[in-house]
Amino acid sequence: MERSVISHLQEWQKDKNKKPLLLEGARQTGKTWLMKEFGKRYYKNFVYFNFDDNKKLWAVFEHDLDSARIIRELELHSSQKIIPRETLIIFDEIQECNRALVSLKYFCENAPEYHIISAGSLLGVAIHSGNSFPVGKVNTIKLYPMSFAEFLQATGETRLKEILREKRFDMLHILSKILEEKLKYYYFVGGMPAAVQSFIETGDLQKIRKIQKDILANYEQDFSKHINAPDIPKVGAVWKSIPLQLAKENKQFVYREIKHGARAAQFEFAFYWLERVGLIYKVHKVETPNMPLMAYQKEAFKVFMLDIGLLSAQVGLTIENLANPNAEVFNHFRGALTEQFVLQELKTTEESPVICYWANDNRKGVAEVDFLLQCKDNIIPLEAKSSINLKAKSLKAYMDYFNPKIAIRTSLANYKKHDTLLDIPLYALAGYIDFNLV
Repeated sequence: MERSVISHLQEWQKDKNKKPLLLEGARQTGKTWLMKEFGKRYYKNFVYFNFDDNKKLWAVFEHDLDSARIIRELELHSSQKIIPRETLIIFDEIQECNRALVSLKYFCENAPEYHIISAGSLLGVAIHSGNSFPVGKVNTIKLYPMSFAEFLQATGETRLKEILREKRFDMLHILSKILEEKLKYYYFVGGMPAAVQSFIETGDLQKIRKIQKDILANYEQDFSKHINAPDIPKVGAVWKSIPLQLAKENKQFVYREIKHGARAAQFEFAFYWLERVGLIYKVHKVETPNMPLMAYQKEAFKVFMLDIGLLSAQVGLTIENLANPNAEVFNHFRGALTEQFVLQELKTTEESPVICYWANDNRKGVAEVDFLLQCKDNIIPLEAKSSINLKAKSLKAYMDYFNPKIAIRTSLANYKKHDTLLDIPLYALAGYIDFNLV
C-alpha cells in the first residue's frame, strides 16, 4: 500500500545535511512497514533492530556511545555489513532504550554518513517526558492513518485519486455518487493499514471490525502496560468518553460527562499521554481569530480520535447505518463522523495548518464554526456539513463579523464559488487544501 509520506523519506535521503530521522505516530499506523519498504526500495540493503524487550540489543549501548563501536556490534547482531550511505539502519521501538535514543546525537555529530531511521509507538511520550533526548540532532516526520486519497489508491481507484489531485471539478460532479460511496466505506474502514489491507483482500466487513476492535483492545492494554496504576482509570475514562463527547451537538469536551464532579486537573496527565502517543487530537476554542491562532486559544477544546474507522467501531456503526441516512444511530452521529473525517484529512495534508475552532456566545445567540485554519497568512473558517444541507448560520455570522478573505463550506454538495465562500465536496477537501491554501 503506497503511503504519500514516502516522498518525504526520499527527500530526507537526498538531503546533504540530514540528521538521523525519527518517525512518530500511533501504534499500528504502519511505521515498521514503511521503514522496511523504504529500505527495500531506495537502499542496497537495510538492517532492522527492534528494541522491544531486547536486552542483548540494549547492551550494545550500555558502555559508551562511540559510533564506530556501535556500528561494529550492530553488524555482529545483524550478520550484515553496514555500509555508509548504502545501508539503511532501522531502530524500531527506540523509546525502550533511552541510550539508543541518545546515541542519535553522536551519529549526527560524528558519523553523519550512516543513514538511520527510528520509530516507536510511545516515542512521543519519550520525547516529551524529560528523558535525555538529542534536541536539534534529529529530523522528525509524523505518520498518520491512511488518508482518503491513500485509501482510494490502495483499493485500486488510482484514477479517482488523480482526478481529486488535479481538482477536476467537472469530472468530480459526474463521479460524485461513486465518490460518496467510497467515502461511506472509508468512514467504516478508516485508515489503519491492517483494516485497509483486510478490506482489499477479503472485503469482509465483519473481519475488518474485528481487526479494529483488536486495535482498540491493544491500545487499552498499552494503558496498563505503560502508565502508573493510579492514572490508568483516568486515561481509560477519557478515551472511552470521546464518542459520547462527539455525539453532542456542541462537541466541546465536558469533564462531567466522564463522571459527576470531574475536574480538569484530575485528567491533565490522561490528555497529555493520549496526545503524545497520537491517539487523540485536541482542537482548542478561539474567540478572537487573530494571528497567530495559538496565542488566542482558550482552555475549552474538542477531542477527536486518530482514525474514523476506529471511531465507527467504538460506537458500533454498521455499513448499513452508513448507507441509510435515515438510520437513527447514524442520524445522531453523522455530524461527529463528518468533523472527524475533516480533521483527519487536514492532519494529513502536506503541511498541516494550525487548527482551532471558533465559538462566541457574547453576541446574539451562540455561534460556532467547526474549524479555523491558519494557512500561511490567512485564517480560514471551515464549516463541515454531513449532507447537501448548506445552511450555515454560524459561518455567515463569522463572515459578517470578521470579513475573511476566504471561507470554506465542505459537504456532499458539488463544488461552487460564491465570491469569498467556497463549497468543496468532502471527498475533495484535502486535495484542495494541499494545492491552493497551504
